Amino acid sequence: PGSVSAAFQEYLQHLGLQDFPCGLGSWNKSRLNARRSLRAEPAGLEEALPPGEESPEALLELLRDQHSPWALPPQCSPQDRLLREVAVLAPELLRGSGVFQAVKSLRILDKGVEEVDEGLLQFQQLEELILSANHISRVPSGHLPRTLKVLELCCNAVSDLQDLCARPPPELQHLGLGHNRLCGPSQEKHLTVDFWPNLVSLDLSFNSLTDLLELVSQLSTLQNLHVLVLQGNPLALIPTYRGFLVDSLPKLAILDDIHIWPEERQQFHGLARQPELLRSGARVVVSIGEMKGLPSPEDFQQLNVGPEGPVITYSYCVTYEF
Repeated sequence: PGSVSAAFQEYLQHLGLQDFPCGLGSWNKSRLNARRSLRAEPAGLEEALPPGEESPEALLELLRDQHSPWALPPQCSPQDRLLREVAVLAPELLRGSGVFQAVKSLRILDKGVEEVDEGLLQFQQLEELILSANHISRVPSGHLPRTLKVLELCCNAVSDLQDLCARPPPELQHLGLGHNRLCGPSQEKHLTVDFWPNLVSLDLSFNSLTDLLELVSQLSTLQNLHVLVLQGNPLALIPTYRGFLVDSLPKLAILDDIHIWPEERQQFHGLARQPELLRSGARVVVSIGEMKGLPSPEDFQQLNVGPEGPVITYSYCVTYEF
């Protein structure tokens, strides 16, 4: 599927919410016009069931028994199980657009999704959206439900945050952009409290961010930020990188998956006031210990070549890609 909406429809087909033992069919057709919960059903219902129909208890058992052919795999999410059980107890709630109201967490991983389409706005209760390991390069904020609290876009192709920050979800608490294509210094301006007033956790790992001073200047406006991941960026190679961040962001609790203890904060106290310690460049020395497959110059020196003999010159070009 090319869009999130198409991937969601594929997900629904996988869950089989309209197929036995879920949904409405010959196995429970007498309940088609009766909206009553399992608790409200009278005792002895199983004996009163029409021939060929199953009680809600029996249908639920088919979903929950791990040996049942209709049971979900153990790695399925709690939401998968909840939707299937709702489709047994109250299938009318998931008919039509009702299914969109029941989904609070949507996980679409490695499905080839390229487009975050406006169909997402149908999820009016969505709080968690995880789209990791797809091919998304653009995230229009106008297509994101305003109820979102978690947005995870790890391992995609996002290179610019302008579309995402046009009108971002105001209650977002976690933003995951690790393993994308963000390049400094133009992206730091989108990482401020003006766009993310409630952000608690931010993952920018393994991008191409280089300007630590500018990034810290913007992140310091995020008063609720407690978790930050920057490892894998060129700026993380700066010798005073961790100490400078620890001292510059006093409310930060975890940096690059490592807790910041009071002793560490005290150790780096005052480093934020010494930006001159941040080097803007680095030198890499490459030493070649051995090369194979090339004739050795010493072999030519041993040749007895007369004054009128031919002169043979060898030259080599060696290219390294980093």
